[in-house]
Amino acid sequence: MSEHHARLEWSASSQPFTYETYERAHDLTLGSGVAIAASAAPEYKGDATRANPEELLVASAASCHMLTFLAIAARKRFVVTAYADDAVGYLEPDTEKRLAVTRIELRPTIAFEGAVPDAEDLRKMHELAHRNCFIANSIRATVTVVTADPNVG
Repeated sequence: MSEHHARLEWSASSQPFTYETYERAHDLTLGSGVAIAASAAPEYKGDATRANPEELLVASAASCHMLTFLAIAARKRFVVTAYADDAVGYLEPDTEKRLAVTRIELRPTIAFEGAVPDAEDLRKMHELAHRNCFIANSIRATVTVVTADPNVG
């Protein structure tokens, strides 16, 4: 087991504290010391130049899937030379009519050197990565993997 820490810091600006004017910008410091400038999404009066919680959730799911996939590929002795993912999270009403990130689509493109897994092996590797991804196992949103070309990854 392990623990993972994040510190959030926010302070009010000199403006009156109303829904229209309060500052959404805040700073996150991860346990590793990495600092992230964060805010609400622009749709919720946030700063578009800062990361927002929805983007961070999607990025976490994509990162976790990739790291798990790479571990599986390495154990199967497939050499991965590049991995990119254009992940998308969908914020929409859930079954209880509350806004939630209800779906995350991962769209990985993977380059291999040497032996390349066939489409069925690749599907199984993604399925295993999804089943073992800590983040996917931790959220209610449905996380799916959409691959563009089974010969590429």
